[in-house]
Amino acid sequence: MRVDVAFLPRDLDAELVKQRAVVVFDVLRATTSMTAALGAGVREIQVYSSVAGARKYAAAAGLYPKPLLCGEENCLKPEGFHLGNSPGDFDRSLKDLTIYMSTTNGTRAIIAAHEAKVLLVGALVNASAVAGALKDAGLDVILLCAGTNGQMAMEDVIGAGAVLAAMKRLVHVEEESDAARMALRMFEVSINDLKGALSMGAGGRNVIQAGLGADIEFAASLDRFKNVVGIVEDRTVRRMGR
Repeated sequence: MRVDVAFLPRDLDAELVKQRAVVVFDVLRATTSMTAALGAGVREIQVYSSVAGARKYAAAAGLYPKPLLCGEENCLKPEGFHLGNSPGDFDRSLKDLTIYMSTTNGTRAIIAAHEAKVLLVGALVNASAVAGALKDAGLDVILLCAGTNGQMAMEDVIGAGAVLAAMKRLVHVEEESDAARMALRMFEVSINDLKGALSMGAGGRNVIQAGLGADIEFAASLDRFKNVVGIVEDRTVRRMGR
């Protein structure tokens, strides 16, 4: 199985994406929060590239399941949104609900990769589960890092490396580029202090400056969710197997 890593959505090969499984990583915090939401029983997460788009479609939705707005601008909950982008805020009270979500980086990366043959949501918190899903899919893989404001994000590269490491325990993997080798190496040197590694990057510093340091500890919990993988179809994230 061939695996490559794209450090930013702009690095994607549009034709190659159509042939492969793609996993999107926004470890701080969108894909971590999506995984937590699905683990809490959220029915589906509809993703939007802007806060205005999420508001518009949520307002047009029917009454059941009750639509909830969640996401962030500059790390913080937008005005009028029910939830921000903190993974610890998603609990069983949200079971069977639909979420309308917009974030600065993660939801946009998902939309950028929407033509993938299989499109999954990945993070440190579900790295091994994602690796298992990729093994079952049997496709070559692109691990796509969302980045932070158009720049490579350390935490996303570490997340991609975690999935790559887990894949190597399951199947024969050919790393296609130095980007893939770098991601694997960054995870290997960070594994004993993932929280510290996530805190070092620009994304982590932004989260800490916003007073949301607890989100980093949550995001650094490797394999917290043993069997939760989000699959994206028609820009809607649902839990695989449901």
